[in-house]
Amino acid sequence: MALFILAPLALVGSGCVAVDAQRAAVVPQPNAAFAAMYGARPAERFALPATDVADVDPRYFRQEVAYARPESPGTLVVDPGNKFLYLVRENGRALRYGVGVGRAGLAWSGTARVGRKAEWPRWTPTSDMIAREPERNGPWRHGMAGGPGNPLGPRALYLFDGPRDTLYRIHGTTEPHTIGTDVSSGCIRMFNQDVIDLYGRVPVETRVVVLPADEHVEPAQPSVVRTASRGTGS
Repeated sequence: MALFILAPLALVGSGCVAVDAQRAAVVPQPNAAFAAMYGARPAERFALPATDVADVDPRYFRQEVAYARPESPGTLVVDPGNKFLYLVRENGRALRYGVGVGRAGLAWSGTARVGRKAEWPRWTPTSDMIAREPERNGPWRHGMAGGPGNPLGPRALYLFDGPRDTLYRIHGTTEPHTIGTDVSSGCIRMFNQDVIDLYGRVPVETRVVVLPADEHVEPAQPSVVRTASRGTGS
């Protein structure tokens, strides 16, 4: 039985955590393979531009890693504390993706399932989101059609607890610089190219395990801090 520590808060939001400029450091430049991985997707329903990953810590790029936990192959495991999502594979391996985690994503743990998938999904803010930011979210109370400006990005995986929609989503983002960070609100966001990749690998009914914020798949490591110009947001 799934255990959700707190009730769902919000579908998705925007913003990121401010970075102390005195701690800012330059992130190593990604190699050509990573740059190509996050290149443009002109054949999408809405042409998807390349993602600028120049200021992203390379640990958050999609890559295969060792996986020592007991989850079965095909399971999705979210590590909110370390900002990673794992697709468990055979032989002690997993495909690891970097994520950004909102307050809603940090507020729950347990198990769920992928109850629905959508390409270029429609987004509707919750009543709480409208109350919190009426000028920003109120105009979309009846929903925003999928497209380049939609905060869910090109794909979304909808997490269910049995028949109940938890209101938690794994989705793309219009703010790629927030990957690897705690953001002001929202669920689990990914680079758009990564959520497209994951969408193609994960069927409906996939089991999802969300770890508590203080439990990790891999040992926690200090992050390379973004430059101050990329570390602030609204």
